[in-house]
Amino acid sequence: MTRRLFALVAALAALSPLVACSTDASVPASPPAAAVNPAPPEFAEITTPGQAEDECDAEASLRPGPLPPPGVMPAGSPMAAIVANGRIRVGVDQNTYLFGFRNPTTNEIEGFDIDIAREIARALFGDPNRIELRSVTAEERISALRENKVDLIVRTFSATCERRRDVDFSAVYYRAAQRILAPKNSGIRSGADLGGKRVCVTKGTTASGPLFALPKRLTVFGVANWTDCLAALQQGHVDAISADDPILFGLVAQDRNLEVVGEPIGTGAYAVGVAKGAPDLVRFVNAVLERIRTDGTWQRIYAARLSALGPSPGPPETRYTT
Repeated sequence: MTRRLFALVAALAALSPLVACSTDASVPASPPAAAVNPAPPEFAEITTPGQAEDECDAEASLRPGPLPPPGVMPAGSPMAAIVANGRIRVGVDQNTYLFGFRNPTTNEIEGFDIDIAREIARALFGDPNRIELRSVTAEERISALRENKVDLIVRTFSATCERRRDVDFSAVYYRAAQRILAPKNSGIRSGADLGGKRVCVTKGTTASGPLFALPKRLTVFGVANWTDCLAALQQGHVDAISADDPILFGLVAQDRNLEVVGEPIGTGAYAVGVAKGAPDLVRFVNAVLERIRTDGTWQRIYAARLSALGPSPGPPETRYTT
């Protein structure tokens, strides 16, 4: 036993220089891993609500024109040029559940807006699949039309007087109310509770305006997509999100710890965006929208895509100019 004890002591003594080396101040210790909680891309404070609205009837659009048979468009018209290209290019969203999102099962972009766009393709070609869906952010909607990257924008695009300076709009095909999304038990129940809070919106939308109009000061942050707002809320970068109610209910479907609260603080009137200088195309789109309002297609699309929002309110009434 004595020899074994002596051998153990000798072995420990031999290891002691190695132990000493591990605590040598000349060897830098590895820093502890920092917690990773990055803000979403393009996350930045918005300090102004944008330009004030001019006095105009933002929702009034050109009266529908004739709806020719698919493939037989008037010579020289924008519709004939689209048919000649073999497909219509439509700017859409792929990050807004219910309206325009990529289905993880099928990898296809689908939603209420997508079905509206496909009805326009059907009227042009007789085939709803003769369409090229191009993903654009809210900020890119106007530039995509200006630069002829797309033929139309169908992307929860609210008609406003300010935007009408740069693009034209169809008649309104969906009307929404802007509300607030917050974690359950957060204490946020209405716009009055947002004083001192951080609220997320998507850049390029009209959502920031009503927030700056609230009586109590708050901080508004903008991101590229509504799913980025969801990530910012989940990671604690903001306290709430404000958007049109169908967008918010789409986010609730992705996170049941959240709830839509309060009375509306603003409104949205979704219309199809068209580049300036194409009145025939505006009239054609309005003819398609008028058809789907009256033949039951609008109700069918609502039932397929938006039934989670409750009973259908029916297609919105339209206002036409000459």
